[in-house]
Amino acid sequence: MDTNNAIAALGALAQEHRLSAFRLLAQMGETGMAAGELARKVGIPHNTMSSHLATLSNAGLISATRDGRSMIYRIVPEVMRGLLGFLTDDCCHGRPELCGLTAPSKDCC
Repeated sequence: MDTNNAIAALGALAQEHRLSAFRLLAQMGETGMAAGELARKVGIPHNTMSSHLATLSNAGLISATRDGRSMIYRIVPEVMRGLLGFLTDDCCHGRPELCGLTAPSKDCC
């Protein structure tokens, strides 16, 4: 991940409702969640959630697929891993294991 992509991803996550939605989607994994359900769980109107989901999608953090009349949103694991790697690559002079950090598991996210 390059600096511009990291800035876009971090900017998209730097809002309470978007961060909550992203964390819910991360918990759901491949199952994902419909926009309406996300809005209910976060406690905001559906149209507001749609705007937040567009921001997360534009940053590449989530993707959507149609399921009947619903849009199902999921995180994009590669982008999340890329962001985490970008943030930790230079930890402890390029030795993140010294900081107690390990690379995210391929099974995770």
